[in-house]
Amino acid sequence: MPDAHRLHVTCNPDGALARRSVSGPGEQRILLLPEDTHDRGFAMTSSFTTMLLSALACLDNSFDAAKTMPALADAAEKILGELSTLDGPACPSRFVVLGAGPLKGLAREASLKVLELTAGEVLAQWDSPLGFRHGPKASVLPGTHVAVMIHPDAHTARYDHDVAAELRSQYPQCVVTTLGASGCDISIPAIGEPRAIAALYVLVAQVWAVRWSASLGLDVDNPFAGGTLSRVVSGITIYPWAA
Repeated sequence: MPDAHRLHVTCNPDGALARRSVSGPGEQRILLLPEDTHDRGFAMTSSFTTMLLSALACLDNSFDAAKTMPALADAAEKILGELSTLDGPACPSRFVVLGAGPLKGLAREASLKVLELTAGEVLAQWDSPLGFRHGPKASVLPGTHVAVMIHPDAHTARYDHDVAAELRSQYPQCVVTTLGASGCDISIPAIGEPRAIAALYVLVAQVWAVRWSASLGLDVDNPFAGGTLSRVVSGITIYPWAA
């Protein structure tokens, strides 16, 4: 679609997105992220966080990057410091992440990081807290770890806490961890809207995923030694579009 305008957000200066020339009348802009965000490991944790925040800064006029980014950085440093002093939960057989609104999309990313870094040995699932209370809750078995990301909106948070309480009552052999601003197992400061502080919630899952991968004896930077999955997706055929 040569008429389409393009914004390429990439962390790799040598990749096709950074080097590809304009193919038609559509305008093209490239946002090249700092070298520190160019992850070399399989699970691209730093690049995900930076691309998320870069997209908000570029595309959402209501996102005050100058104010929010330093606050997020300070909060992330504190969260990582606290996680480094804790042993953390043991590697589960199943892992479920729940989040409402924008945090539902983040739940998908968090579950993906656990699934990737444990090479599928930890079966990971994601959903919204209310959606999970129906059929998907059937996946909870003894040994499952459920992480509930408490929404910063006070009203929405009531439903999130209810789900966590219900799971603890019904599944005493499972681990239920709440992440949020107040009254939660792991503190995530409510310093902005959910789309922005999503970068803080995901840190917890990323750290857990690394620890669980190591506990399984996997190479954290390349858990798929057989090559069935790789850091950069390749081998995809692009078929011509028939208008």
